[in-house]
Amino acid sequence: MPIREMRVPTIGESINEVTLSQWLKEDGSYVERDEPICEFESDKATLEFPAEAAGKLIHVAKEGDDLEIGALVARIDTDAAPAEKPTVAAEEGEQKQVQLPSGKSEAATELQTSAKEVGVPSPAAAKLLRENGLEASQIQGTGKGGRITKQDVLGAIADEKRVATTTADKAVQAEADRQEAPTFGESPKRTEQRKKMSRMRRTIARRLVSAKNQTAMLTTFNEVDLTEVMALRKKYQEQFVEKYGIKLGFMSLFAKACAKVLMDMPDVNAFIEGDEIIYHDYVDISIAISTPNGLVVPPVKNVESLSFAEIERKIKELAAKAREGRLSLEEMSGGTFTITNGGVFGSLLSTPILNEPQSAILGMHAIKERPVAVNGQVEIRPMMYLALSYDHRIIDGSTSVTFLVRVKELLEDPVKLLLDL
Repeated sequence: MPIREMRVPTIGESINEVTLSQWLKEDGSYVERDEPICEFESDKATLEFPAEAAGKLIHVAKEGDDLEIGALVARIDTDAAPAEKPTVAAEEGEQKQVQLPSGKSEAATELQTSAKEVGVPSPAAAKLLRENGLEASQIQGTGKGGRITKQDVLGAIADEKRVATTTADKAVQAEADRQEAPTFGESPKRTEQRKKMSRMRRTIARRLVSAKNQTAMLTTFNEVDLTEVMALRKKYQEQFVEKYGIKLGFMSLFAKACAKVLMDMPDVNAFIEGDEIIYHDYVDISIAISTPNGLVVPPVKNVESLSFAEIERKIKELAAKAREGRLSLEEMSGGTFTITNGGVFGSLLSTPILNEPQSAILGMHAIKERPVAVNGQVEIRPMMYLALSYDHRIIDGSTSVTFLVRVKELLEDPVKLLLDL
């Protein structure tokens, strides 16, 4: 069949709809097989959609459209041929075939008849002049004999755009200066803008509301003294970097402490599904990462079996992919527990919301030096508030408090963590 229909493919078991975020190829352009023609934004990631055949692309869906799996996106006319690229000689118009009056065609060289005429445009240059409303007399030719080339015209167009942009910027600045502040009795300018939510933002909103409405969520708090953790990092950081090529951060220490306690307290690491509880003999910790499009929580899998260096490398890799929009669906799936660190933004205390279907999430916060009582003496210590939000349907209050206390104890005495005590 000459017409090939391009439909939204099956992306994942839990994905029923995508948004066409942008076209990568223009309507009517020629595309090669497997060449990306558009991008889809799903609940979890942005994906490129490749052409299934070579031919002329015909858009059907529009940017911003929500499309169900199997919906028609575009058509490809496989009978269409790619446009031929003009040769340099043809573009410059120095040599061309001439049709003689007798009807016989022969190769005739114009011997630079046109090139000797100053200000005469080549065929390609003449076409650009017509399309942009320019006159040949406005342009200085740099070709042979003063002929106007395509590059001459493109340079003139670019110069005009720069002048227009500069003029527009000056006009905007002049208007802004004129309207710096409203005079007495004059209302300030008030504008509104309506913009469709991205699919990721809509998904985040839906899941947060679901977590709030479908779980019996509570939060318990504690504080941890990070004196020993900071001393450990300071003492061994250079050796750690020299051996593993990556810094020892707080996140790997917190993740390892949580994984150790989660293996001993399976309820905190479990899910509710209907009337059943699903337990896990492994710990996949989802790490909350802020991106320009919203918060994502890709999991670091089998944290209980990983070294500190392996955890740090995986977190760094996932964070880079998340911010560049390169996370795959597999990398976004799973997770039995979540850690979110609002402290990097300066948060002192918060109540993190559950990441369904998980039953608990740990919130880290900013480290602040505060006076605390130590063995009857007041000392200044680096303190952090910890928050554990949990689903009370499966985790009792005593279980949540015990979990948080055990994590606190491991972080305040990290030797226990290193010795697996």
